[in-house]
Amino acid sequence: MRIIGGKDGGRIIRMPDGVRIRPTQDRVREAMFNVIRESVPGSRVLDLYAGSGAFGIEALSRGADSATFVDDDNKCISAIKSNLRVLDARRQECAQVLKKDALRAISHFKDGNKKFDVIFLDPPYCKDPLDKLGTIRHTLGPIESLAKNALIKIGAYDILFQRGFAIAEHFIKDEIPVHAGGLKLFKEKQYGDTVLSFYRKNQ
Repeated sequence: MRIIGGKDGGRIIRMPDGVRIRPTQDRVREAMFNVIRESVPGSRVLDLYAGSGAFGIEALSRGADSATFVDDDNKCISAIKSNLRVLDARRQECAQVLKKDALRAISHFKDGNKKFDVIFLDPPYCKDPLDKLGTIRHTLGPIESLAKNALIKIGAYDILFQRGFAIAEHFIKDEIPVHAGGLKLFKEKQYGDTVLSFYRKNQ
């Protein structure tokens, strides 16, 4: 995987070793940034379920003021910190990496009165709760939509600035709400089994 655009475009982003994550394809990430590109420079970005940190690192490369990365896996945290080193020193200083469960992190930001201009979440797709290894099971329906739960909490806890974006990448069979607290779905883009759902705050 690589950084697509901005000052660090072309540099390689490595995946966490031994962790089953689903990296966002370059064309999907590019499509996402095409929708929000005017809002990225100078923005405060939150990368939930960060995995390799590709979204937040891409945002920093494209001029975001800061990026906060949240993941609860030690190997992902290590990969994010390693990947941040491909950026120049100034942009590295604009990054914060938190080892936390995503939903607890939202509560943490609410308690700290911290808000973001862009929130990206790419949680694991539907999982069989009996599968201890967390293997992705695309044949199953929406057993558990982590994206839905996170969106509802983001909307309820009001951690998105008024003109900000919340973007969920999710499996096509996931149940995603049109309204999530104070958020409203305004655009969707589908790429095979992957869907990008874009939210803004109710005006």
